Amino acid sequence: MPRAAHYLLRGLLSGGAVTCAGLVLVALGSVAGPLPDRGLAAPVPAALAAPAALPDVAEPVAEPISAAAPAQQATQPAQPAQPGHQTVTIPVQISAAPDKPAAGPQLAFADWATKMSRVTSIPQRALEAYANAHAMMAAAHPNCRITWVTLAAIAAVESKHGRFEGRALQPDGRPSGPIIGPTLDGSPGVKAIADTDNGLLDGDKVWDHAVGPFQFIPSTWAKWRADGNKDGITDPQNIDDASLGAAQYLCAEDRNISTGDGWLRAILSYNDSLQYAQEVYGFAQAYARSAKGVT
Repeated sequence: MPRAAHYLLRGLLSGGAVTCAGLVLVALGSVAGPLPDRGLAAPVPAALAAPAALPDVAEPVAEPISAAAPAQQATQPAQPAQPGHQTVTIPVQISAAPDKPAAGPQLAFADWATKMSRVTSIPQRALEAYANAHAMMAAAHPNCRITWVTLAAIAAVESKHGRFEGRALQPDGRPSGPIIGPTLDGSPGVKAIADTDNGLLDGDKVWDHAVGPFQFIPSTWAKWRADGNKDGITDPQNIDDASLGAAQYLCAEDRNISTGDGWLRAILSYNDSLQYAQEVYGFAQAYARSAKGVT
């Protein structure tokens, strides 16, 4: 009996250790990382059932624009460096110099975003960016049928809507400090992605980092960068630009995101992780349900 009890106790301890290890792995997998592709070394799921289509949401309502928004700055002050890196000044990637200020999404969708923020707890400034991308994609790519709830769900997982580690979204759509992901140097759990932008967006001339509220790897941003607020600047740290860039990425290859299968394929193209897709779906479904009936 004592020997049997001894083995039973060892079995219980071993089982507990395995359970704890599993919980640790799940916790590590939920930490925000670089996207799209995220840079994390994750296996591709062998088989996956598509989720139900997300609940329908009404088109965000834009208000008439009566005044122009201030032009954004084309430079960014020095910020504290990431661990292991010296302090750097990170310039903004500019596509064209604006000749005059543009009317920003914060003016067009302010009323809608104020109402929606009350029921979703998403910052109003973030909602304005998601609504703007929703409207722009509905006009340019109506067959994709991407909505603000999917963009909001991705941003929730990636950066808490631009509030990662205590940051706050500023009126111009930029976080109070640059959001820069971990070094993609091939360390355990991350891919090795050598620098592709000469440190322009992430301040590192050796390795790449994902950047901004939607965590774009610099080479991916170079392909999908967008000017969501029409100020002549394409900046992955700006939530207007990043939202539209992410929407364009998700709608590639003529995807229809209104179906469960199309939605899942789009999310897995953004980050090939089943756990990630499940987490994003949970946020998107909750936002869609919360928005129901809000006008």
